[in-house]
Amino acid sequence: MFTDSMAQGSRSGAFRRLAPRQYARARVLLFPHGGGSASYYRTWAASAPWDIEFLSVQYPGREDRYSEPVPADIQGLAAELAADLPADGQPLPTVLFGHSMGAVVAYEFARRLSAAGEPPAGLVVSGHPAPSLTRPGRVHLGDDEELIQELRRTEATHREILDNASLIQAFLPIIRGDYRLSETYRPLPGDRLSAPVTVLYGDRDPEIHQWEAEGWSEVTGGACEFRTFDGGHFYLEEHRAPVVELLTAYARTASEASAVPWPSAP
Repeated sequence: MFTDSMAQGSRSGAFRRLAPRQYARARVLLFPHGGGSASYYRTWAASAPWDIEFLSVQYPGREDRYSEPVPADIQGLAAELAADLPADGQPLPTVLFGHSMGAVVAYEFARRLSAAGEPPAGLVVSGHPAPSLTRPGRVHLGDDEELIQELRRTEATHREILDNASLIQAFLPIIRGDYRLSETYRPLPGDRLSAPVTVLYGDRDPEIHQWEAEGWSEVTGGACEFRTFDGGHFYLEEHRAPVVELLTAYARTASEASAVPWPSAP
């Protein structure tokens, strides 16, 4: 079992229980997009039912982890997150969800869990090509204005932040670092996952084409399903409810398949 994040000294750990569920029978771990933080999923966690707990991941270098250094690559980030996975209470069936950069972080996290003999119950990835088809890039090497224009193109950052010169300057180092992680990511050889994989993406998302989505079938020996939504790279803004319902359904299926008895709601 990975180390309990509560035993990490003065560090706050990587996982945030934004809306605790005392009687949770399964959990969903939410990995943010590049430049994103745990608070992006606050409304997701709040809308989860009583028996499913959504935990949001806080990457180092932002919000309450602002002073912590960012690892050199995606694999290093996944390893650090795995070491912080809460181990308090009974082990819960776990579904992973990641959007954009968070998709490959979740994938590498799933590989870590599987190698430790604790594979996730499922992996849901969103808005990112299959690991072997990750697009290289040089956005992280551009100047600030080029980076801001890229953020406008992908709609990855709210306009009120982009139009606030002092505010965006505070965010740019984090965003640039995440672009570096994304654009230099290359998966290493290793075993395929056994967990089922579900791929979500917007039908007008320029960051992923159908053939790039279909490449995710290569990462698992289990089932691989695909679902498209109306929208661009951040289709999640308009389709949060059906995505939360999908994750909840997967987590409940995992809890029903588990042999561990769970307490009933009061």
